[in-house]
Amino acid sequence: MSYWQLNLIFLAIVVIVAVLALVLRRPPRALAVLLTAAVLLVMTAIFDNVMIGIGLVGYNESLISGMFVGIAPLEDFAYAIAAVVLLPSLWMLLGGRREHA
Repeated sequence: MSYWQLNLIFLAIVVIVAVLALVLRRPPRALAVLLTAAVLLVMTAIFDNVMIGIGLVGYNESLISGMFVGIAPLEDFAYAIAAVVLLPSLWMLLGGRREHA
């Protein structure tokens, strides 16, 4: 199983939760989600490259796509995107902060 195939399993679950959250609750603020995504993707790029560069993690070359951001495989960024979508979705579904009238 390639890393993209593994990512698809997790991303499918994230999409299901996000759709449920959008159907049952109001959507989160787009600007907040976009800013969070930008910060998280930049931090992922920095720290993944550092961790791979010092040999903390490695990848089976036959299981990655061959597309990189620096020396980090593109597949690594799926988890950051999943977190940006999943956490606000769960927050909405589980109640989050209540607005007072």
